Formats: sequence, C-alpha cells, structure tokens
Amino acid sequence: MFNFTTDIGIDLGTSSVLVYVKDKGIVLREPSVVAIDNNTGNIVRIGKEAQQMVGRAPENVSIIRPLKDGVISQYSVTLKMIQYFIGRACGSTLVRPRVMMSVPSNISEAEEMTVINAANQAGARQTLLIEEPVAAALGAGINIDAPDGRMVVDIGGGTTDIAVTCYGGVVISESIRIAGNELDEAIMNYMRKKYKILIGERSAEEIKIKVGKVFDVPTKKPQQMSVKGRCMVKGLPRVVNFDAKETLDALIEPLTAIIDSICLVIEKTPPELLGDIYKNGIVLTGGGSKLTGLDKLIEKTTGIRTYLAKDPISCVALGTGKSLEKLESGALGFLGSFGNS
Repeated sequence: MFNFTTDIGIDLGTSSVLVYVKDKGIVLREPSVVAIDNNTGNIVRIGKEAQQMVGRAPENVSIIRPLKDGVISQYSVTLKMIQYFIGRACGSTLVRPRVMMSVPSNISEAEEMTVINAANQAGARQTLLIEEPVAAALGAGINIDAPDGRMVVDIGGGTTDIAVTCYGGVVISESIRIAGNELDEAIMNYMRKKYKILIGERSAEEIKIKVGKVFDVPTKKPQQMSVKGRCMVKGLPRVVNFDAKETLDALIEPLTAIIDSICLVIEKTPPELLGDIYKNGIVLTGGGSKLTGLDKLIEKTTGIRTYLAKDPISCVALGTGKSLEKLESGALGFLGSFGNS
C-alpha cells in the first residue's frame, strides 16, 4: 500500500539508528553496523543481522561501523545504510519523505553537509538537522521554549553532548567524542591490564550493562559476573570474575572526561541561568547514561540534582519527531543554522 508522503526523524548514532515516523512513533531500532563482502564490495547485511556476525564472520566479510564519533566516516556505506532504514520505515511512498536528522553539537559545516547530502541521496526530499542535546531535551519532555534555563547531557555511543537551553535556543553547548564506546573500550583495557585476558566489544558492553556500577546505590543487578576471554600468556580460553566494585576503576578516565565537560559547561553558563539549573536539575539521556549510579556520581561532583530521563535511549529520536511538529507550527527558532533544504 502506498503512502502519499511522510515525515520522519532519524537518530543517526555511532552505535545505533532509531527512526521516528510521524503519527506512528519510533518504528525502527537497529545497530549502526554493516557487513561488507571484501571481494565484491557489496553489502551483505545491515543492522541487527550484521551485528550478529560480529566475531563470527567469514574471512571475506568485514563488519564495520560507518559512523565514528557521531559523524560519517565512510560515506558510501552510510548512504546505503540510511537508504535501507528509510525504505524499511516508510515503505513505498509517492512523495519522498522530509527528514529531521540529529547531529552532535559543534560539528563542522563540512560534516553537516555530509549528513545532509547522504540523507538527500538516500531518498529524502528535504533534510533538516537538529543538535542532539536539543532533540534529547525535547524527547525528555523539557519545554525548551521556556524562559528558564534547562541542562541536558546526552551520552550516546560516539559523543557526549551537553547543552543549556533557554527561550527555544542553545545558550551554551559542549560536545566531546567520549561516550559509550569509550566506556566499553576502557573495560576491555582494564581486563587486559589486570587479568591479562582479551575480550571483545560485546563482552565489554555486557559487563557494563549487567554488573556495571559507578556509585554505591541500591540495585537488583548481580554484583559479579563470569567473563570469558583469551589468556594473553597461554593463548587459551580463561574465565575470570568481574566485581561491580571494579567498574569505577575501569571507567575512571572516560567518566572523568565526561564529568569535566559537564563542569566546564556549568562554569560557562551565564549566572542568570545557574539558579534555574540548580532548581531544575540536570537531565541525562542516551544509552550511556543508563550506567548504574552515573546520575548520583554526577550529582555528587556538581552539587546539582541529576536524574535519568524516562526511556533515555529513545529521547533523541522522539525529539526529532517533536521538532517536526514544531516545524509544522512554524516554531523554527530551535533549528538555528542547522536547517537546510
């Protein structure tokens, strides 16, 4: 069945892609992973199917993430991935969709144009960009048009974006290319240094999700888990126990960088808005923000109440959808210089 036209929002993340369709909500969540045949250059699988091949792919197939640190690193592969996801989300349409795409704060104009060109070539009739922390704030239910300042920290896979909003715009923002993927890498390095075993990204992420805890808070999660890896000394399989108490030691470097950036934004925030932020608190969004105790660690460091948004992983995608509604009503101020047609 044909649709005449549709508007869609895309959270184009380093780790995953979420697609929002107007009047339907989020219709697609897929890993930003592509499997490519090295002999022919053809794409073999995309998304979840490609993710399942990690560590199991034959020699002639490479598993790649075409986005790095929140921006496109392999254009042609990203183009095909976006095209595939738009096709799955929209089906057959008589008019090409209008697309609202999220991007990290403070990316270059060249990186902006790369995203716009990729979306247009993938089938969008018009592409608009919105900064990730603004989309995250909208998706978290924050009224960014209000006259009081609000602070949002979006910890994705490739970037952490921090912004203070007021009167429908961004007052100050910061983006660092340290986020969920760096947390996984830090766990891999920790296991290598302390236990002399090698583990992969999926195992590191499993540790982070299942037992990871960076502050002493009540939790129903297990306090230990068995981790399988390859012994660096003997080259044979080895099993070690990882304790939740080790998480902060493993993640101290990337977490310090993230919290330092939050403190920097607070320091640069106009005094008139600091009172608002102390009153309203800091809202955390993005998959990386779900690390147990991270909200309390940030709260202890900054002295500002910090809380996790409802469904933090979906906030940016939901925000792209809400921004499309604002577009319909003519409230374009929040788009700033990111709009393009």
